[in-house]
Amino acid sequence: MSLPRRALILAASAALVAACSPSPTAPPAATGAAPASSITELDYYADEQGSAAWQKILDACAAQTGIKVQRQTVPTAQMLPKVLQGASSKTLPDLLFTDNPTLQQVAATGALTPLDGYGITTDGYYDSIVKAGTYQGKVYGVAPGVNGLALIYNKDLLTAAGVQPPKTWDELKAAAAKLTKDGKYGLAFSAIPSEEGTWQFLPFFWSNGAELSRLDSTQSVKALQFVTDLVNAGSASKSVVTWNQNDVADQFVAGNAAMMVNGSWNLARLDEEKSLHYGVVPIPVPQAGAKPVVALGGEVGTVPVTGGPTQAAAGKVLSCILSEPTMLEWSKAHAYIPSKTATAAKFGADQPAMQAFVDEVGTARSRTAELGEKYPKVSQALADALQAALTGKQPADQALMAAQQASGS
Repeated sequence: MSLPRRALILAASAALVAACSPSPTAPPAATGAAPASSITELDYYADEQGSAAWQKILDACAAQTGIKVQRQTVPTAQMLPKVLQGASSKTLPDLLFTDNPTLQQVAATGALTPLDGYGITTDGYYDSIVKAGTYQGKVYGVAPGVNGLALIYNKDLLTAAGVQPPKTWDELKAAAAKLTKDGKYGLAFSAIPSEEGTWQFLPFFWSNGAELSRLDSTQSVKALQFVTDLVNAGSASKSVVTWNQNDVADQFVAGNAAMMVNGSWNLARLDEEKSLHYGVVPIPVPQAGAKPVVALGGEVGTVPVTGGPTQAAAGKVLSCILSEPTMLEWSKAHAYIPSKTATAAKFGADQPAMQAFVDEVGTARSRTAELGEKYPKVSQALADALQAALTGKQPADQALMAAQQASGS
């Protein structure tokens, strides 16, 4: 997932207005032309583990296709402004991997090509993943894998307290309270005022039946009140409003939190702590028997408008990246979930720690499916409401009423 700040969202929105073309339909891919011998590629896998894993994927597909891939990498926060600027100046790379919630903004500029022109289909993919890559009825991006959030818990601390991994909100509330003692908290999560905070809150928001088009609904207020009550009761630290997801992992590894809401990408880090025994379960839900609704994370591969030979070459490399063997290799190396249902089932069976994440993909949602290009503004309004409620600035209902007005949805 990307972590845009308010300034970046405003800058990106300004760039989008300048970049937009009257028609989002890109020229058809010249699949009949001979592919170019090399292409450029842009991604934001800047961390050591992710970058190394991704480079291995690109190298393998370069060898398989005979097409050299010249990779470019930028920090996550710089990606969207750079892409929108490139769309405006027609200087985008031949192959682009961007955070899935930004796909529709980029496609709206007319800078991307539909993937069916390269023989890429969405057969066998999770429906939510297809929706994340779709703009105005055409698929412009497909992810080789996705990530999500789950509840990660310290087995030793829960066993010592006689607590079972919670499945419902009531169980989570009781477990977090019982596990809070001696300066340590029962639960940690991120609630910073950006997309990262919204991303962490959405499983509670959506699982309670709330919709992004109505931020001030009864379901939305109840979800925000539940999270706020955890902080007010002392079961979660007031510092959650300043912790990003890496900070949350730090607290968990240090033993300062018995449970945390965090992503699959952190499992490799937890595995490095030999004395840490952890388990993973789906995000607790309001009522027993319900399924959690988490937000899809991960990046979609796209082919920008650059010309026939380079487009054909980029499409060929992307097809390789989306093949089942490569999809599995990437998912194993970076703790992602394969985007195809059958492939994900095989993956979960072989990777027990990932099973909870796999289980959640079936009911996960694309963040832009409902609102499209309007999502960033609504996301920021929801993040601001989260901050207002958790800091005591406003009651949950008033914070969400203000968010609804600010979002304009």
